Formats: sequence, structure tokens, C-alpha cells
Amino acid sequence: MDAGAGEEEVERVWSLLSWGASCVMVFGGVLPYVPQYQEIQRTSNTDGFSTRVCLVLLLANILRIFFWIGRQFELTLLLQSVVMILTMLAMLHLCCSVQNSSRVATKQHHITDLDLRYFWCWSGFEDYLLFCFAFTMMCAFVTFLLLDSTLFVETLGSLAVLFEAMLGLPQLLQNFQNQSTRGMSVKMVLLWLAGDAFKTTYFVVNESPAQFWICGAAQILVDVAILLQVFYYGQETRAKLG
Repeated sequence: MDAGAGEEEVERVWSLLSWGASCVMVFGGVLPYVPQYQEIQRTSNTDGFSTRVCLVLLLANILRIFFWIGRQFELTLLLQSVVMILTMLAMLHLCCSVQNSSRVATKQHHITDLDLRYFWCWSGFEDYLLFCFAFTMMCAFVTFLLLDSTLFVETLGSLAVLFEAMLGLPQLLQNFQNQSTRGMSVKMVLLWLAGDAFKTTYFVVNESPAQFWICGAAQILVDVAILLQVFYYGQETRAKLG
């Protein structure tokens, strides 16, 4: 009787831990963007943050939702995608608001201009919403046609994790272009690293599709590279000031 009660207690604790891990997976990905959001609000400047990070995550998570439709893995990962999409839209809304409030009277650019030179550099938040809507509708149409194809579904999953693996690359490139990490929240990158390490472990333990843990490992490498930029450009700035 005691042994049975002990097993039930262990199962209950394990269930609570599993539920807690799932909550961290769903909402933990949002946390890195809180300090960056606050930094942009505080400085009224978006130069240090690459909005292409938002592009990468929006594409990755929209594709992941359609991957889930074709191959129904953990519901936790589906919810994580929905939460991340909403977070990226919030980041874009803030960036557009800040840029429009500080922009002098210059020509505005919109998605309807069909000018690739200004792709993802549009003036209005509505342009980004329109792009996301169009991309989602295109994915829905193609998925509806090819849902029975295992090759298509697996390709969809691979594309989703490929985009997600490139999450830090826009920020890495922007730092290189600026030769500085000023305006970028280091806390955001540290939380990226912690989150990527956690979720990669989660994917392995829960035997998620291989695409997910490969993506996580690639993201960890990029996170480390960005942190090395923080150290390098910080050293360089101190040398110039000295």
C-alpha cells in the first residue's frame, strides 16, 4: 500500500514538473524580448535591434503551425508558436511607432510599392500584418493541396526549423555592419542562450522530431557568436576611448 502511494506521489511530482516545463516552453521564448522592448522604449531608438529577427521568427512559427497540422507533435510547441507570433507582432508595432515618431518628413515605404529595396523596411505596422496574412494564406493553400504527402510535411518541418535556426543571424550581421552592439540588449542574448539550451534539452528528452534539436544546437552557436561580438566591440570601444 505504501509502495503504491509512493509511486502515485512520484507520478504526481513528475506530472507537475512536466507541466512546469511545458509552461516554460510556451512562454519562456517571450522573455528575451522583454528587456529589448524596454530598451527601445527607454531610448526611443531601434537602431541596435534588427527587425529581421522578427521576420525570421514569424516565418518559422507560421511554418511550424502548418507542420503541426500535417504531423501532430506536442501541443506545447504549437502554443509556443502562437505566443511567439503575437510577441513578434508586438515588437514590430513598437519599432514602427518609434521610427514613425522620430522620422523626419521623408518618403514612406509600403508593401504595396512592391519595391524589394525596402523589403521589411516598411513605414506602417499594417504592411507587416499584410505580409504575414499573405504568407499564411499561401502556406494554407499549398498545405491543403499537399497535406497527404509525407515528403511535403517533412519539408515543411525542415523549413520551419531552418528559419528558426537563423534567428540570431540578422542580429549578428547588424552588429557586424554597425561595428557595435550598442542598442542591443545583452540580456536578450543571454536569455536566448539559456532558452535555446533548455529547449534543446527538452526536444531530446521528449524525443521531438530531429529537426527541432538540430535547430536548437545551431541557435546556441549563433548566440555564443553574438556574445563574443559584445566582448570584442566592447574591448574595441574602450581602446578607442583610451
